[in-house]
Amino acid sequence: MGSSGSKNLDSGSHGGEEREENLDQAGGQLYVSLKMENYKLKGELIPHVYGSVPLVGSWDSSKALAMERESTSMWELSFVVPPNHETLDFKFLLKPKYSNTPCVVEEGLNRVLTGGTLQGDARLALFRLNGDEVLESRVFIKADRVSPFDLAASWRAYQENLKPSTVRGIPDVSINAVPEMGAENGSSASLELDLEHYVVPAPATSANSGLVYAANMAETPRSLTHLGVFSNTDSSGGASYSNKDAGVSVDRPATIKEMEVIVPDPSKVYSGSGMVESKSVGTFSPLQKQDSHRGLFVDRGVGSPRLVKSASAATFTADLKLDSETKNAMPAAAGAVAAAAVADQMLGPKEDRHLAIVLVGLPARGKTFTAAKLTRYLRWLGHETKHFNVGKYRRLKHGTNQTADFFRGDNPEGMEARNEVAALAMDDMISWMQEGGQVGIFDATNSTRKRRNMLMKMAEGNCKIIFLETICNDERIIERNIRLKIQQSPDYAEEPDFQAGLQDFKIRLANYEKVYEPVEEGSYIKMIDMVGGQDGQIQVNNISGYLPGRIVFFLVNTHLTPRPILLTRHGESRDNVRGRIGGDTALSDAGELYAKKLSTFVEKRLKPERAASIWTSTLQRTILTASPIVGFPKIQWRALDEINAGVCDGMTYEEIKKNMPEEYESRKKDKLRYRYPRGESYLDVIQRLEPVIIELERQRAPVVVISHQAVLRALYAYFADRPLKEIPHIEVPLHTIIEIQMGVTGVQEKRYKLMD
Repeated sequence: MGSSGSKNLDSGSHGGEEREENLDQAGGQLYVSLKMENYKLKGELIPHVYGSVPLVGSWDSSKALAMERESTSMWELSFVVPPNHETLDFKFLLKPKYSNTPCVVEEGLNRVLTGGTLQGDARLALFRLNGDEVLESRVFIKADRVSPFDLAASWRAYQENLKPSTVRGIPDVSINAVPEMGAENGSSASLELDLEHYVVPAPATSANSGLVYAANMAETPRSLTHLGVFSNTDSSGGASYSNKDAGVSVDRPATIKEMEVIVPDPSKVYSGSGMVESKSVGTFSPLQKQDSHRGLFVDRGVGSPRLVKSASAATFTADLKLDSETKNAMPAAAGAVAAAAVADQMLGPKEDRHLAIVLVGLPARGKTFTAAKLTRYLRWLGHETKHFNVGKYRRLKHGTNQTADFFRGDNPEGMEARNEVAALAMDDMISWMQEGGQVGIFDATNSTRKRRNMLMKMAEGNCKIIFLETICNDERIIERNIRLKIQQSPDYAEEPDFQAGLQDFKIRLANYEKVYEPVEEGSYIKMIDMVGGQDGQIQVNNISGYLPGRIVFFLVNTHLTPRPILLTRHGESRDNVRGRIGGDTALSDAGELYAKKLSTFVEKRLKPERAASIWTSTLQRTILTASPIVGFPKIQWRALDEINAGVCDGMTYEEIKKNMPEEYESRKKDKLRYRYPRGESYLDVIQRLEPVIIELERQRAPVVVISHQAVLRALYAYFADRPLKEIPHIEVPLHTIIEIQMGVTGVQEKRYKLMD
């Protein structure tokens, strides 16, 4: 609690110090904390305190107040007295937990506390046990002046936390549960027949990748823009070129002569980065040599010290300065990702620090969609990941009006041109990895062994390659993908005749089929008929390491079945009204009204669906919000619980700012990595949400997720492909539903606001 008038007296300090002047101000109270530390104290001996009024009021050891265990070695007792309290005359004693043997009282004179100040010298607590055995304990005495308002607020929070949850008897999985808040929705809970009435604009950075051709969201080619700036949309069938030297900007197709592209030598050997060697996939970066030591950096969160364990010393060093390259190569991650990164970093060749996922497959097999989805997943986990689409390079280098003849295997000019842009894209990807990138997704057909050998030659000493081959034998899916390609691809943006474009693409596809060679070399993952998520198979060869394993697990569970995912916060809670974070309070009147409106919305929105499920956290405000919904199974997830605020749970931000200013400022500086004392950071939340993301990808039916602000920020960031640093600032308002539509074209978002 409050700290403006704090005294901290331990075994190394002396009494007689003057108290702060404001300690005697009217209305203030003294919050006194007594702590005793001993690492040798046996479990059957419990520290107690006894003494005069107003602390205990009795020197009878049977009435002594027990201290509570704070940690394995620390015991604590706290109480409140007026600033002008009578003299506290007390002693510590050890009381047996189970037997009736006599208590052991500390040696020496009584301890005297007057007006929050310890009289005499602070000293160790000495307890004489059997014989000559003496047990020494350190004593800490702290007195803080707090206002009656702070005390009242803390007492209310304490009392509310003592109340049993109103949803205690509801099982973790319930089906067709009868609502407890009343099945009939009154007029105030009714909704318009047309749900479009409640649609509100989504933010500019919303999850609407389904409206954009996936290749257009890939990395902008650096090798092709050294003379000017090109748009990364490819929507006009050409490139938007800006002549900076002339100060003139014109929109027109860029010609080949204007580009002067330099083709890299595939056998080029890139200079090493000088970093410590690592085993696989570059999920963590080492420290540069410093003071003749190599160390492994572990980010423990802003709220905790950053420690570096030296490989040749047993001591820890804090606050090492890292160069920008080393910092960029580290994953913004916690938990399993960080642990795996440290383990992989200590062994293996240095090129395994960086991972290249090289797509292989015929056109219209979903390679670009898979690449975009995998990129989004790895970025969300905290790995620096980029998507390099060779088709985007080709369009910028050679234009968008290439006919099917350009893709013939017996067209030497076309083959040379396509290998040229593939080498350019690979060169860009490796250069980016040298600058700190961790995972590159190389998106192209790469349909021949000759092309793949060229890429492996370029990757030697720079990154580890895993081929990801997509195979589809379902003619209906192939036909659907071809039609989507004609509708969305910039290659056919200037073709007014859909049938002519369709015919040209099928000829292009036939040209690729003539020379196609399945992957049989190196490390690879084969996805065979996995589009529907059923009856398909995945084959893996020579795959090891944490990150490659996560990639395989993700691909096993992903599919393209269209279905909506509805994200919403719980109805307004009583703590929301009071501005308190965390807690486990019930809903306010407005929150109960939203629960009824949400039930009506879900019934209307999901009525056409054959099946759906409702996911909540284990906290009662989400369970109560879902309570009026009937007809769908409800599942409680501990992983969906709100971010753990630790010791700040139940406080307002103003109280944190006043009583814990250092924590408040640390959180303000970096909300992503800040970890509440004894609580969580946003990175911790992301790690525990990974199983939720995997299950959302695996589900084929609609899912309604009723959770909390921090959790929904992290989930929404995954679907919207938002940078990790933005997650703590994403707006997720109360009483609003975010509908994420998953499907073959990507992700689309719609928002409904049911009430203010």
